[in-house]
Amino acid sequence: MRRGVGVTVPGMTRIAVLGAGKIGEALLSGLLAAGRPAAELVFTERHPERAAALSAQLGVESADVPAAAAKADVVVIAVKPQDIAPVLAELAPALTPGTLVVSLCAGLPTALFEGGLPAGTPVVRVMPNTPMVVGEAMSAVSAGSHATTEHLAVVEELLGAVGKVVRVPESQQDAVTALSGSGPAYFFFLVEAMIDAGILLGLPRSVAADLIVQSAFGAATMLRESDDHPVLLREAVTSPAGTTIAAIRELERHGVRAALIDAIEAARDRSVELGRSVERG
Repeated sequence: MRRGVGVTVPGMTRIAVLGAGKIGEALLSGLLAAGRPAAELVFTERHPERAAALSAQLGVESADVPAAAAKADVVVIAVKPQDIAPVLAELAPALTPGTLVVSLCAGLPTALFEGGLPAGTPVVRVMPNTPMVVGEAMSAVSAGSHATTEHLAVVEELLGAVGKVVRVPESQQDAVTALSGSGPAYFFFLVEAMIDAGILLGLPRSVAADLIVQSAFGAATMLRESDDHPVLLREAVTSPAGTTIAAIRELERHGVRAALIDAIEAARDRSVELGRSVERG
């Protein structure tokens, strides 16, 4: 699905975004940029000053949860997992039959929403990531027990305004959270370390940052546009007895590959734990 290309939602007109943090704001901005009228959007924000500022900036109405939900065909929940209980308590009485609920809450299973909302409510679980703020999110979607392929298609169209979308079984969502949900932080961490290395080698911070950020952007573009496996792309940079292989040897000697795999496993385990803790209340 190409980003930002004619987002249309057949049969769906009004979209409510509950929670206007970075992800909620990015989704609203992406939908507007893709051509959705501001009149078809509404959002909630618990801080009145931010609600007013965002409404003025985007031209989108703000409302409380019951009012937003009562007007919506699609309700997108973009709050922190620990804040979900009061949101569901406000949302449940206001939902009209057939309203599609889309969760962007990390770690929370569709069963949790289905248990707190009217019987039969279709729920789609999404794991996006923060590049949504620049229209380059990676989002994975999974259907709850009452959601159909048509509901998934609706969500894919919405999220196509802010990046790329894939479908996965819900059983894989914790792995997605660990890999792409947290993934940008791993890249930022690596870039931070490489900039520090440039400073250590005598480069000004601004020069080191420009070198690494552009290298990261170029490498990511090559990965996305090439049919070659990452190993082949790396080998193309790695000359015999050259500088790159010397660096790769040090990375392997320090166990960077194993450490990264362990880190992603730990993130997966934490995602599972978060979901269980919220379910327990």
